Amino acid sequence: MHRYSLLEHILFPPVLLNKNKLYRELDGKTILITGASSGIGASIAYALARYPVHLLLVARSEDKLCILKEKIVKEGARVNIFCADLRNRNELAKLIIFVRQLPDKLDFFISNAGKSIHRSMYDSLDRFHDFSRTMAVNYFAPVELLLSLIPLLAEKGGKVINVSSVSVLLLPVPRWAAYLASKTAFDVWFRSIAPELNAIGITTSSVYFSLVKTPMILPTKEYQNMPAMSPEHAAKVILRAMASKRRIYRPWWLFFGQLASVLFRRVQEAFTRFIEKRRRQRNA
Repeated sequence: MHRYSLLEHILFPPVLLNKNKLYRELDGKTILITGASSGIGASIAYALARYPVHLLLVARSEDKLCILKEKIVKEGARVNIFCADLRNRNELAKLIIFVRQLPDKLDFFISNAGKSIHRSMYDSLDRFHDFSRTMAVNYFAPVELLLSLIPLLAEKGGKVINVSSVSVLLLPVPRWAAYLASKTAFDVWFRSIAPELNAIGITTSSVYFSLVKTPMILPTKEYQNMPAMSPEHAAKVILRAMASKRRIYRPWWLFFGQLASVLFRRVQEAFTRFIEKRRRQRNA
């Protein structure tokens, strides 16, 4: 488990869970989690293992899902796993059929699967698939999946939780164009349809995380020494969202970041232009 520094303790205060309330809320519920084989998804699954729930765990890695299932079943929860690459329309269609055929229907959908990419525009000039693949995982797949699950969730008065990023609420930065565009697209779409979902009895929550210590951030060297939340901590935030009617969860300090994005926008844009010019000069 990632051990917090003093700064991380300040940025990510403890999450207090009412376990009795959570138990009552989750008793007998069926929960679909995408991106469940590692990181936040796996931590959510482990956190739910001791509750009387039925977990539907979806990810690309069958080996990791099998190991995860074996550990969780020992704790008492029921588990079904489904191996699918959400970029593949055929595999996504099979997942939808699988969920629809379950006798227990569906109470929670935790949209957690995501793809991160950190690459300069100049390195993507002949790599349009950088954008199409990222958009497929972060936007098109969760949209198609949720559209297909709405009737099931409405039948049970279910809940949808979107695991998002604080970056979609701040000024965009270079080298993250594909990731930020795709995450922002789903975030805006999800918040746009939320009132319609609420009107038919489906509750919604958007959870905005900053950096989380998961395998997804490992390729980005700049992140290795930056403050990061542990996946276990992130899982507690999701559990709190499952038992609450709050529609938005975000770090306490995000307001100050958003304020700075407004007040110092020109300064930040000038600074990023300067940094990019320096990089180009060094690589010339």
